[in-house]
Amino acid sequence: MSKDTPLPSAEGFEPRIVAFFCNWCTYTASDLAGTSRMQYAPNTRVIRVMCSGRIDPRFVLQTLREGADGVLLGGCRPGDCHYQSGNYKCLRRFKLLKRYLAQMGVENERVRLEWIAASEGDRVQKVTNEMVEQIRKLGHCRLEQIPRPETEPAAETHDLEQVGAGGMI
Repeated sequence: MSKDTPLPSAEGFEPRIVAFFCNWCTYTASDLAGTSRMQYAPNTRVIRVMCSGRIDPRFVLQTLREGADGVLLGGCRPGDCHYQSGNYKCLRRFKLLKRYLAQMGVENERVRLEWIAASEGDRVQKVTNEMVEQIRKLGHCRLEQIPRPETEPAAETHDLEQVGAGGMI
């Protein structure tokens, strides 16, 4: 999601969606959808992660701040995780993330979690198309960048004699 990419007008709005997909199930299903030539909206950029349990909520927040209009998280079905409990960890983080985003004023529909097995390429197609339409109705995400603090002036240099023999302040 390039910062230089101009945002289209409201009439021609095409949402930008970032998807974090588990390598073992959802990413494989996405690959199946592609090799099966299933048609779905090209608005989604997929980031492959080894497990949905490795998706840090900060990734989602940063993605929205960087210009994405929605985030789709995909993982193995509960009980089928290749890392035993990664999808349960993802679910716990997702629930906390949703509460945090609601407090920030971000619409609930902008972030979605789906459990998709490797054989469900048609489900990837359906979920992707649904999310694109949903985000298209919501419009652009207006989550602002966190302002960076200005650099503080360099600390005064201390003379070693003032500091003491150990070099500690």
